Amino acid sequence: MLVLLPPSETKADGGDGRCLDLDALSFPTLNPVRRKLADALVDLAQDVPASLSALGLSPRQVGEVERNARLWSSPTTPALLRYTGVLYDALDAPSLTGAQRERARERLAVASALFGVVRAGDAIPAYRLSGGSTVPGLGSLRSVWRPVLEPVLAEVDDLVVDLRSGPYAALARVPGAITVRVVTEDAHGRRKTVSHHNKAHKGRLAAALATTASEPADVDDVVAAAAAAGLRCEQTGKTALEIVTEA
Repeated sequence: MLVLLPPSETKADGGDGRCLDLDALSFPTLNPVRRKLADALVDLAQDVPASLSALGLSPRQVGEVERNARLWSSPTTPALLRYTGVLYDALDAPSLTGAQRERARERLAVASALFGVVRAGDAIPAYRLSGGSTVPGLGSLRSVWRPVLEPVLAEVDDLVVDLRSGPYAALARVPGAITVRVVTEDAHGRRKTVSHHNKAHKGRLAAALATTASEPADVDDVVAAAAAAGLRCEQTGKTALEIVTEA
């Protein structure tokens, strides 16, 4: 099973790993695009106003540009620890046992505007680039990634559970992947998609799928793992699931 997580805009600082080594990352056929994007971000960082504009940042976020300038020289840390925020707080990787951490490294991957997709244990630096960005000289990330990322994800033989958010799902389609929607249900049974608890519930689901001793192999197994984690999860289509919360 491969669980595709969305990344986060926020990243943890520092790390105790050596500087970025593309050859050490999973999915090495993505390396030419990874290198092209990394070099473009480093070059762009030399012009701070242009970087702020291209990345959609405010002047108070100039530190993000400085991160990009150090992409090739800053320390790295495993992807599952690099990304932060609500989803990753709910996943709570630091609390995993050794056996659970090993399963997470095998089962979890993170979508990335810079790296395309990385596995949980891949060592990456802090950076700033969003899925909806347009990199000067290269164009939209969708046009950059889709031709190379879709074939890579299509070669994944395992069950794929796609938890990516819209901008990252747009970088590469994964036909046949299980998709998950978080909805609220009112007293009359009416449901609507929610954003407030969306990330937290997907983080809890990711943790359940990553740590269950028996690796899920189909939709029913995903629903069972969610239920064991206290989530109300229902199948609404052949490969579509809903996590239902109260309004």
